[in-house]
Amino acid sequence: MDAKEFRELSTDELDQKLRDLRDDLFKLKLRASVTQLENPSRIRQLRREIARGMTVLRELARKQASPATEQAQ
Repeated sequence: MDAKEFRELSTDELDQKLRDLRDDLFKLKLRASVTQLENPSRIRQLRREIARGMTVLRELARKQASPATEQAQ
């Protein structure tokens, strides 16, 4: 998923997507500890998708906090 696709989601949908990605990563790491994975690069892909999602979430939080600080000045 691209950052552009993450930006199209609402905050609640983004939170849910991040939870799902983290859950998938956990399951994949657990499987990797037991057996050899068919696609070990998937772990890296999931980590990067989580990072992209968290970046977009932080951007949204800063946008929401920004108008409050502008009004205070």
